[in-house]
Amino acid sequence: MATQEPSPPSSMESNKPGFPKKILANKLEDKHLCNCCHNILRRPFQAQCGHRFCSYCFNRTVSNGPQKCNACIKEDIFEDPTSILKQGCAFPDNAARREVETLAAICVNEGCTWSGSIKEYELSHEGKCEFMIIPCPSCKERIRFSDQERHNERECPERTLNCKYCKEPFHFKNIKAHDEICPKYPMICEGCAKKKIPREKYVDHIKFCSKFRTPCRYHVVGCDMLVEKEKIHEHERACAHEHLNLLLHFIMGMKLSLEGLQPQSLELAGHKAHELHQSLRELEVRISQLSAMSTPIIGPPVQGASSSSSSSSSASASASSSGAVGGAAAAAQPLPLPLPLPLPLPLPPPPTATLPTSFTPLPSSVGAALELQLHSEKTKVAELGRRCQELEVKAGTFQDVVCVLNREVERFATTIEASNRQHRLDQDKIEALSNKVRQLERTVGVKDLTVAEMEGRLREMAATTFDGVFIWRISDFTKKRQDAVAGRAPAMFSPAFYTSKYGYKMCLRIYLNGDGTGRGSHLSLFFVVMRGQSDALLKWPFNQKVTLMLLDQSNREHIIDAFRPDVTSSSFQRPVSEMNIASGCPLFCPLAKLEGKNSYIRDDTIFIKAIVDLTGL
Repeated sequence: MATQEPSPPSSMESNKPGFPKKILANKLEDKHLCNCCHNILRRPFQAQCGHRFCSYCFNRTVSNGPQKCNACIKEDIFEDPTSILKQGCAFPDNAARREVETLAAICVNEGCTWSGSIKEYELSHEGKCEFMIIPCPSCKERIRFSDQERHNERECPERTLNCKYCKEPFHFKNIKAHDEICPKYPMICEGCAKKKIPREKYVDHIKFCSKFRTPCRYHVVGCDMLVEKEKIHEHERACAHEHLNLLLHFIMGMKLSLEGLQPQSLELAGHKAHELHQSLRELEVRISQLSAMSTPIIGPPVQGASSSSSSSSSASASASSSGAVGGAAAAAQPLPLPLPLPLPLPLPPPPTATLPTSFTPLPSSVGAALELQLHSEKTKVAELGRRCQELEVKAGTFQDVVCVLNREVERFATTIEASNRQHRLDQDKIEALSNKVRQLERTVGVKDLTVAEMEGRLREMAATTFDGVFIWRISDFTKKRQDAVAGRAPAMFSPAFYTSKYGYKMCLRIYLNGDGTGRGSHLSLFFVVMRGQSDALLKWPFNQKVTLMLLDQSNREHIIDAFRPDVTSSSFQRPVSEMNIASGCPLFCPLAKLEGKNSYIRDDTIFIKAIVDLTGL
């Protein structure tokens, strides 16, 4: 119950060292200091030696066994066993405790104006000051205590969110990476402009979308237009000139490539033919030389041999035989050769005896080989000539094709230029229309935000009451409680309600998994005073009785709790921020009572009712 201040913990319950010295508003006295932590005594214990310690400090000191009192040693009054600290040798010093708790205290947090006694500081302000700077448990950023919930829900870069499309959890810092892979992420078709197409169905959509832009079939020859599927045939008819021009350039490129190869082939073939002709000439020279050498040597010796066999061997016969040989050789030559100078007679016989044996096999072996080689070379020359003729025919064909294409290019040149001018005009129009569309989209986005804001205000106004009675309907209870257990949404705020049109502004705050002492075991319900537009006209602090109810939907047994505000609490002073610190019932309703068979939850919905007593307003 909020009407009863929680009793201070017993002397053995405190698990904190002394209060910091800075919170004292007046002069500090040594008797109020702990002899261990040297801070202001918290739950003071007095040892046998007379020195005082915080209960936490004393228990920590003796946890490892009996210890000597450092204060006695420092003051040089150590006595054994009086100055030995051990379990059971100290007692709670309630007189010193009451004296300490009445000391004036202030809050040391920057911006906080709280003041009161140390007792009030411990009960209602310590660890709860909205100006207290604390580290965020996730990102370690230092934030104000009052901003912790907003930081955890909206600002912390390490907070966990649920994807609004696929409902999968992810860290806030990974939101862009998740949007790139989310299978439910809404895509916009670039063709038909259809929105909210899940990414997993986008590929199937564009396969059958007649408005989707695809590459032209002539992109292999250079057409870079993207055309809607239903207009592909219209594009091909309208851009026939451009496509022919691209084909012309493509064929011209192929022709240049072939021409670059033909001169090399022709040059190689000509070089080879030249070598073959040279070889043929050399062979013919050799054959003529051999024929010239073999004819005067082989034929006449046969006649000389017959005449020598019929005549006698004498010097005159030899001389006449030699003359006959010379006459026969002269008769065998086609043209008369000049006669050489007279030679000695003994020289002619040796050639007659040796040459016939060395030149006799030439006409049968060497001549046949030379004829075969000559025939082979002539065949190769004929083949090269045939190939050269084929290349010349192909070159002539390509020249004819180029001439035809040149005439087509000249005929389409004017049409292409006109089409380009029209295309530039169309592009300018498209750019102007695109700018207008972008401007309209921005305007529509601003309007959408305004409409969403107005809808939120309308919903809030529809749920607002002005008679101090408010019923809060909470649907999807199971899911919201699971979110609270997981820590994703531990608390929920109700819409605001008023005691009158110009009265106090209030709301409710509920923890479906409990808060504080009720965490994990109870449903916690709190009452919050909010800053309103008429606060300057109202009486402060807020002092109206508040009744909180969990409605039994069978109207048999409602769970009811009521309290009257503590006028000294900051929760019921005039708000200086959007809302004051919540105050209410952390143990409002056991969760076990909601988990069993009951009438509080129906159709996964519960109803919370708040009644503010208007007496005296």
